[in-house]
Amino acid sequence: MSRERASPRRPKRPPRTPPSLAIFWTDRALTDLEAIGDYIARDNPAAAERWVMKLVAAAERAASAPRAGRRVPELAREDVREVLLRRYRIVYRLGEHRLEILTVFEGHRLFPAEVAEED
Repeated sequence: MSRERASPRRPKRPPRTPPSLAIFWTDRALTDLEAIGDYIARDNPAAAERWVMKLVAAAERAASAPRAGRRVPELAREDVREVLLRRYRIVYRLGEHRLEILTVFEGHRLFPAEVAEED
């Protein structure tokens, strides 16, 4: 009777995750975040801080998979994309080595014309 030896198991490799792009927040995007936080803080400062942190986290996730965001319909440019977090739109531009957050705003508002004009 011959016995087969089980081959030694190879340790599993962790899945490869592409490196995240560096995130650059424009002055406009930072002002947007501050305004969103200030508005929510009128009723609940703790909720405002949590919500702003969720928006920042969504931008950070976009940096690790930047093409996963949809193209901004108002611009139809391949390099300008957005991720949605509930009713908020986080609009960013893809650079070679960085992700530039252009604006953050509620989706029911019109797309800011100044952002469309920037290049």
